[in-house]
Amino acid sequence: MRLYLLALNPTDSVTDGFLPAADRLGLDVTVLTDHAGPHLKAYADLPFTAPEVLECDVRDFRAVISLLSRHHAPDAVFSNSDHLQTQTALAAEYFGLPAKDWKAALRAKDKGQLRRHLALTGQDAVWSAELAPGQDPAELDPPFPCVVKPREGVASEDVVLVADAAELAARCRKIQHRRAGATLVVEEFLEGPLCTLETLGDGRRRHVLGGFRTRLSPPPDFIEEVLEFVPAHPAAVVGQVLAQLDAIGVGLGACHTEFVVQPDGRARIIEVNYRAIGDQCDLMLAEILGVPLFEHILSVHLGRELPADLGESCTATPRRARNEAVLADRAGVLTSAPGPYDEERDGVRLAYRPLRPLGERHEHYRTNRDYLGVIWAVGTDQGAVDTAVARFLAANRWEVTP
Repeated sequence: MRLYLLALNPTDSVTDGFLPAADRLGLDVTVLTDHAGPHLKAYADLPFTAPEVLECDVRDFRAVISLLSRHHAPDAVFSNSDHLQTQTALAAEYFGLPAKDWKAALRAKDKGQLRRHLALTGQDAVWSAELAPGQDPAELDPPFPCVVKPREGVASEDVVLVADAAELAARCRKIQHRRAGATLVVEEFLEGPLCTLETLGDGRRRHVLGGFRTRLSPPPDFIEEVLEFVPAHPAAVVGQVLAQLDAIGVGLGACHTEFVVQPDGRARIIEVNYRAIGDQCDLMLAEILGVPLFEHILSVHLGRELPADLGESCTATPRRARNEAVLADRAGVLTSAPGPYDEERDGVRLAYRPLRPLGERHEHYRTNRDYLGVIWAVGTDQGAVDTAVARFLAANRWEVTP
């Protein structure tokens, strides 16, 4: 069976997650990407047959369909990229394969459309407006404080809290200078503890796999610093989030939803990422749940059903976990940092993966792009898990030289 995997970068989700899972499922894999070189390099030393890699304008669904129609017949078309869900859904639907609803994928990706649709369906009304290139932010008159973000952004890039009209104008100018031609979304600030809900559906039923509580950096930025696993959020909260996902049209496949819970008990969606959680949390989630998570995700795109009791077994897990990012605090060259590391000690499994190579210079982005590496640990006791992560942090050094 032939799996076409659309990707921009050979991330850990691809090399450590989906490609090994595809091999275990006995699938022949063709990776479609707009830059083949990094993929060929990343897959050179895999402990199984490397995938075929073809260059294609993967952001254009027409180019994807054209390539697939003159290559091997597809049995599944899949992507875990934020940027490629709509294109993947359209290509899969064209060939009559299991596919996410392309309209739901578009609503999730387009943050302005997401707000309009949730308001239109009566699920949640958040003050939100789009700012076109060259438009004066003074025309919007938002409630302050408010949040500015790129309409189709990822990784907390250029997401910022602003206090007043002057700051709004200054921030919008800076962001649009960096992102020429980008449309921004200015919206009401939704206050409350940030949480996530992880779901997986096979087109017939949708399972809740648990979620996370997220610690963010101090304002005005929104950098995800620490995620702590929560087997089950309160049922009333989960019900509200699932109702909003139903309204958006989320069903088939993995979905990572970020939301806040406000003092009155309302669960209000921040954003919907219609793919599996990233930044090593997907690999950690598979370890927490003790299930072949990546195989399950690929299988639903092959038209296979998930185990009927998957959700119940996941939310009943005794395991606890912590995912903590190591962040650059300045621009410069990474001159000292540990390499990949794994250990099992005192009932805790810990892994560290570097995300930035030594000797490479980067700006200080004040987003998730500042990650130097990610540590995650899984065990049955949260205190032991937290101690293991703290011990690793104390035993290692990360140095950025200006």
